[in-house]
Amino acid sequence: MEAPGGLEALRCRRRRLCLSSPGAGSPSAGGGGGSALPWGRLSAWLECVCAVTFDLELGQAVELVYPPDYTLTEKEKTSICYLSFPDSYSGSLGDTQFSFRFRQSGGQRNAVDGDDFDYNREAAVSLQRDPAHYFGYVFFRQVKDSSVKRGYFQKSLVLVSRLPYVNLFQALLQLIAPEYFDKLDPCLEAVCSEIDQWPPPVPGQTLNLPVMGVVIQVRIPSRLDKPGSSPAKPQNQENLLPAPLVLPSIHELDLFRCFQPVLIHLQALWELLLLGEPLVVMAPSPAASSEMVLALTSCLAPLKFCCDFRPYFTIHDSEFKEYTTRTQAPPSVVLGVTNPFFIKTLQHWPHILRLGDLKMAGDLPKQVKVKKLAKLKTLDAKPGLYTSYKTFLHKDKTLIKQLLKGIHKKQPSDAQSALLRRHLLELTQSFIIPLEHYMASLMPLQRAITPWKNPPQIRPFQQEDFLKTLEHAGPQLTCVLKGDWVGLYRRFFRSPNFDGWYRQRHREMMQKLEALHLEAISEANIRAWVKDKSEVEVVDLVLKLQEKLVRARCHRLPVKEEVLHRVGLYIATIIGSLPEDLQAVLGPQ
Repeated sequence: MEAPGGLEALRCRRRRLCLSSPGAGSPSAGGGGGSALPWGRLSAWLECVCAVTFDLELGQAVELVYPPDYTLTEKEKTSICYLSFPDSYSGSLGDTQFSFRFRQSGGQRNAVDGDDFDYNREAAVSLQRDPAHYFGYVFFRQVKDSSVKRGYFQKSLVLVSRLPYVNLFQALLQLIAPEYFDKLDPCLEAVCSEIDQWPPPVPGQTLNLPVMGVVIQVRIPSRLDKPGSSPAKPQNQENLLPAPLVLPSIHELDLFRCFQPVLIHLQALWELLLLGEPLVVMAPSPAASSEMVLALTSCLAPLKFCCDFRPYFTIHDSEFKEYTTRTQAPPSVVLGVTNPFFIKTLQHWPHILRLGDLKMAGDLPKQVKVKKLAKLKTLDAKPGLYTSYKTFLHKDKTLIKQLLKGIHKKQPSDAQSALLRRHLLELTQSFIIPLEHYMASLMPLQRAITPWKNPPQIRPFQQEDFLKTLEHAGPQLTCVLKGDWVGLYRRFFRSPNFDGWYRQRHREMMQKLEALHLEAISEANIRAWVKDKSEVEVVDLVLKLQEKLVRARCHRLPVKEEVLHRVGLYIATIIGSLPEDLQAVLGPQ
């Protein structure tokens, strides 16, 4: 007897199943960070390295891309050119470092392969690779040079990566950029060859990364790390000569230094970021702009910031018209800008944070109260937060007191930053824990999962039902802050951050359901079930089980290998009991 739709239909269904299995259609790069490919290990860390110079006829121009065979689109080159130099005139000489982020153009160049999938699954959510954006890390040098027509040497070295490892890449630039400016191309080739020998970034591991006679030691944070815990102590230092340059964190900024001028607004800024509100940071330099934007977007950890953000944005950016148009509401994005022209073009944005020149005095900079947007009309507008936003929660005055106490006791900046980070972490956790508890309650009970029926559905998220739980299980259990928590949740439900959080949690729960269903199947008596079933039903069962195995491996479901092995044996046993023509179609392809 033939399978449903005939043997040919069955063969077609099997072919589709095979094509969807992991690794189908392309050779695997293997587990060594793609080391079998040219520059495979380099690409685990960097997309490319660019040198940008000032040309008298062309203006800013990319003079070098390394590796030489890496292809950037013209739009990407233009973005890198303009984002690698200060946007407004700066007479200051010397070196400056900053970072930017820009959209990839021309489609997804590198599909997320198995290595990327594994990395993103294990990495802290804020450190996942973004398939749609690049980060650029810049070392810009401007010095007097009489041999150049303009009288100045102006050049940037840029590391382009999908990884938000700002501390690591800026430390790397401090080593290689001065050397490159002196020795040019051969130096860059040697550095890229060294990086091409690095092990891939694996979350949870401490790595020793040799470059230019220095060993940089870093730990790649993992999703399993306890939020707020101290980084693991460096390892095996005694075996390394020279002693390694140890980075305490690959990505965490000095929050206290960044937020010193705006501590009085920290509560309001946290809410604006949580709600995905459009925010402009007007800063005196690309370094101040990019640091503040990256510090702000880190405030929501361990919640992922799901909106767009541009640590440094210029008037030449391809999205300039999109962001400055007055015909529609500003998008959910945090923009860091330095050009005074933006004061006029972004007047209609609802929240503007204007920074002054940071003076590292012994005391806190003067804290300026919230100002009305109407006052931000002139170029000499004073620093401050310009907004009409009213916070849902009351200010935490104890935090400011603790920080002032630390200043008077001459506490180091990293201790003050740790205090700030812990405060923001506890605030975010107090907000997110009730949501996590309610979401977990929507999961079907394990006893409702049976082998011969599709697993039950996850119940829908009902906002009003969730809000009713707050009276007995709300943020007030873990947070001393008073205020309109319900109003804050209602606004949060309309934000990209809620949408991103919900989609991720729902996806994880669906995968858990699939894993539990596979476990139930592996423990069932399949022979007894098959005994009184027709050939059509048995073939259908085989195809469904094969599809489940493919999905489990493709999506790396949280299921033990022994469970998958047992289900595979069941499939082989059932196929062995079928006629030979069906065995030929259903067996291994």
